[in-house]
Amino acid sequence: MKAFIAIFILLVSVAARTQQLVLPGDYPDPSVVKIGDSYYASATTSNWAPAFPVLQSKDLVSWKTIGHVFLKLPDWADYYFWAPEISYDNGKVYMYYAAHKKGGNLCLGVASADKPEGPYTDHGPLMCQEVGSIDAFPIRDEKGKLHLIWKEDGNSVNKPTPIWIMEMNEERTKLIGEKKELFRNDAKWEGNLVEGVSIVREGEYYYAFYAAAACCGAACTYGVGIARSKQLMGPWEKYDKNPVLTNSDEWICPGHGTPVKKDGRNYFLYHAYDKKDNIFTGRQGLLIEYRFTQDGWIEFIREPVTAGTPITVPDVRDGFKGASLSGQWQWSVFQQPEFRIVNKELHLQALPAASGAFLGHKTVKANYFATAKLNLRRSTAAAGVAVIGDENNMVSALYENGVIRITQLKEGKETELGRYSILPRKQLQLRVLVMDGNKIMFLYNKTNGRNYQVLNMQPIDGSYLPPWDRALRVGVVAKGGSGSKAVFSNFSIANKIIE
Repeated sequence: MKAFIAIFILLVSVAARTQQLVLPGDYPDPSVVKIGDSYYASATTSNWAPAFPVLQSKDLVSWKTIGHVFLKLPDWADYYFWAPEISYDNGKVYMYYAAHKKGGNLCLGVASADKPEGPYTDHGPLMCQEVGSIDAFPIRDEKGKLHLIWKEDGNSVNKPTPIWIMEMNEERTKLIGEKKELFRNDAKWEGNLVEGVSIVREGEYYYAFYAAAACCGAACTYGVGIARSKQLMGPWEKYDKNPVLTNSDEWICPGHGTPVKKDGRNYFLYHAYDKKDNIFTGRQGLLIEYRFTQDGWIEFIREPVTAGTPITVPDVRDGFKGASLSGQWQWSVFQQPEFRIVNKELHLQALPAASGAFLGHKTVKANYFATAKLNLRRSTAAAGVAVIGDENNMVSALYENGVIRITQLKEGKETELGRYSILPRKQLQLRVLVMDGNKIMFLYNKTNGRNYQVLNMQPIDGSYLPPWDRALRVGVVAKGGSGSKAVFSNFSIANKIIE
């Protein structure tokens, strides 16, 4: 096999970028708040569970996951867990969010906790409009009254997208009074929507950061606009220089974020696609500084970001040494897999579905390889690795009874792409190699050595895999009848390519 090595370490230099990557991987619609001497953030998880990570940082740059809002999904909602907005008020932490109501449409909900890492208590839906309600943002007016701002999801039915405001009770259990429109998509650049509003007050003005145009996918056109008003209820005027944040040489389709202060300076945490890796790594969290202009508007600073130190993104090495699974693993909201850690091994209960039972891990680059070590003595189901779009779209290599099968699942239809007979003894390492985000090859190794044998010499085209609002995951699969399981001794992801 012809070999080449392209090794990269993701090193973000604060001296080199005006838009600094701080949340590598799939972190759409990031929200941030300062509590005490730390910053806390969350982001959209959509149809991945657990819902809404809670991340902590001292400097807005280096983040660690400390929990999730919903390990068990709220009873009223079933999918599309979008746009969490983390807020702190009177000693309580609140997480406002959007989700699809069972038997209904998208609604706004809120959960609360005594501390950022939880546990969170859900208070149920606050607003459910016929076409859907998303992107909640809480704010107090000039008199201290609490309000909720949100977007009516009119673009889902080819209608305008009003941004509404309505008073909310202090218990965060009910919206009261009458709703009032603040503004809507009426500028050409905004296309069929405005959304993701977050507001900060400075001097005599309230300033609204908002996103507009097409948020997601390879054809995205997202950008950031600014509007201002002297009263929260309006009238609101939009900046004549909008959009104020658009594509750069490295990042495209920026939008939907939250302003935050650090050391007297103003920053905006938002998402964008890496121009090169694009939809395969998803909408990643970026930080940029902004300032208020002499004429009373906002401009983003085209100078190096200085909020914190550079970050590195290490390779993933999971030896399943803890008592529970690492918080970086995810699964489908439509499939609650059963798993446990036993003697430094992951036991994943199988499912007979076309996808099997699966656990996924975020990727941060379009070029990587992931390896899973199977315990063949304890596994009683087909076990292996996969590149995962969702429960209906994935490419996998599974071993069972002396055979490795490579299969493609596309829109729920399974196709076998290859079948290979091998005779391992006690263990087997299966590896998936991904190039350019969508070229997929599988390899195997029957020993602990480094000499992997290629299974499919022709890369599989995985360009169809990413859902419209999510990036790919790579992970492990267990497929089989009731009571069967796959056992994995370790799992790793390396941000390099070996072909």
